[in-house]
Amino acid sequence: MGGGAKRFFPRDSVEFGRVINFSDGLFAIAMTLLVVEVGVPKLLHENDVRELADDLADLIPNFVGFFLSFAVIGRYWVAHHQMFSLLRGVDTGLIVRNLVYLAFVAFLPFPTALLGDYFGNPLAVTVYAAVAAVVSGLEVVLLRHAYRAGLLRVRIGPDVLRWGTVASVSPVVLFALSIPVAYWNTTAAVAVWFLSVPFGIFMDRHRPEGAELLQG
Repeated sequence: MGGGAKRFFPRDSVEFGRVINFSDGLFAIAMTLLVVEVGVPKLLHENDVRELADDLADLIPNFVGFFLSFAVIGRYWVAHHQMFSLLRGVDTGLIVRNLVYLAFVAFLPFPTALLGDYFGNPLAVTVYAAVAAVVSGLEVVLLRHAYRAGLLRVRIGPDVLRWGTVASVSPVVLFALSIPVAYWNTTAAVAVWFLSVPFGIFMDRHRPEGAELLQG
């Protein structure tokens, strides 16, 4: 990705800081845009408590979508922050890959709105799962590029790299598995996503020596 000679920008350079600031800003905007999709109900009778309660109940899928995506994007931000804390600098290859990664993060509010409005539609779940899977997969792309290009300021062994790859790929697998499940039951498909929690605990208990470096 990205043609031409790769340039290196050390950690204390302005260019490195710009990459961090741009990334953090985009994460913040993406997380803020999530709530924009949760519209305030328009009542026919503004003092009707029952009407407002019914409209708020109709918005429950939107609320679920907001908090789910806020947690997902928040988790991506933490992982992004942890990886960049390990870098001695960035090169143009990592910058380009980071832009592709951020593009899908910025796109997440759309499938979130789709999921909130059409929670019972398996295609809405499919679109969300596909986008989230791509973001998780791109985490692996960023880490492995940094490793191969010698951008890490800490030394990690191949076993730690494999462990980090498996930890990042596991959400991809779960999101992919949830897609066929969605065409049977959309609620069950979303429940599949939460299997990443016990799997994360399992991975943490079986991490190799030095893996704590990848966890900040």
